[in-house]
Amino acid sequence: MLDMDNSLKEVNSEIVIEFNDTTQAEIIYKSIILEFQTAPDYRSSMEIKLQDNTINICIFAEDSTSFRASFNSAIKWVKLSLEINNLIQ
Repeated sequence: MLDMDNSLKEVNSEIVIEFNDTTQAEIIYKSIILEFQTAPDYRSSMEIKLQDNTINICIFAEDSTSFRASFNSAIKWVKLSLEINNLIQ
């Protein structure tokens, strides 16, 4: 049986995605920034930052379930943006 007193109180993480060049990082950043700004934040929140050729995504969640949902959303947005970008190049 799960002991609720020992369950996770919060989960925080940083995802760092490095791109080949700053142009690619900027294109992906601009294509997903709106998703991060408008994502519902009931039990978690996300921040995204562009620095040179890397995108940093910080996830702050109240529990592991909301962390997993936020993580999956962030990765899905980046992956989809990369796929679309690769199609048009």
